[in-house]
Amino acid sequence: MRKSIPTKLTTFGDLGCSEKASLEPVAAAKIDQITAQLKNSDGSSSPFDPVERMKTGFIYFKKEKYDKNPALHAELAKGQSPKFMVFACSDSRVCPSHVLDFQPGDAFVVRNVANMVPPYDKVKHTGVGSAVEYAVLHLKVEYIVVIGHSSCGGIKGLMSFPFDGTNSTDFIENWVKIGLPAKSKVLAEFPNLPFPEQCAYCEKEAVNVSLGNLLSYPFVREGLVKKTLGLKGGYYDFVKGTFELWGLEFGLSPSFSV
Repeated sequence: MRKSIPTKLTTFGDLGCSEKASLEPVAAAKIDQITAQLKNSDGSSSPFDPVERMKTGFIYFKKEKYDKNPALHAELAKGQSPKFMVFACSDSRVCPSHVLDFQPGDAFVVRNVANMVPPYDKVKHTGVGSAVEYAVLHLKVEYIVVIGHSSCGGIKGLMSFPFDGTNSTDFIENWVKIGLPAKSKVLAEFPNLPFPEQCAYCEKEAVNVSLGNLLSYPFVREGLVKKTLGLKGGYYDFVKGTFELWGLEFGLSPSFSV
């Protein structure tokens, strides 16, 4: 039940000017206090506590998942042998473990802005390179999956930035330009489409660019040749609730002599 504000706080008509002036700050403070109490009583204006959120989240996980499957975590303590390596966007709305119902130990996951995979380079982007190397050569994953998604801010940036040598960001432009071939293809094929639709096409084409970049990693190519590794592209539309999956065909041209 909501509390009523005491009438004595609002009846200033019979007070003298000096009395009214001295009581106004007290009355205002009391009104603010009661208003805060009323708001907090139903939880609508309670401040967000990040530590409490993480604590309650872990308590739920521990009770509902960890404690209910002790055998799984005992097995995971011995090591990991995931079947998938997944590249996904850092976007908070598209966690691949939720979307694809991955359990602990199922997938070795790399998340970054716009789910990009840069070309093989021993100097630049070595964080991604080391993850691919570890997944393929040491964990022996069977599939690498690159997953794009709808309403991707990184792809919107890729489509928006002029890339004329003047940067407005410290890192983002230099990173998303990995997807420039996708942008060029979309602008060439769909020059007259509205910008949001161009972005939607680019979200999928950027996945294909990353799949192509994976072929520049020698251990990835070796895995494809030996058929111990496969590459997949995916696209999650979190507005429509749909998921698309496609493969990358890889083959070697037959050798010939002249």
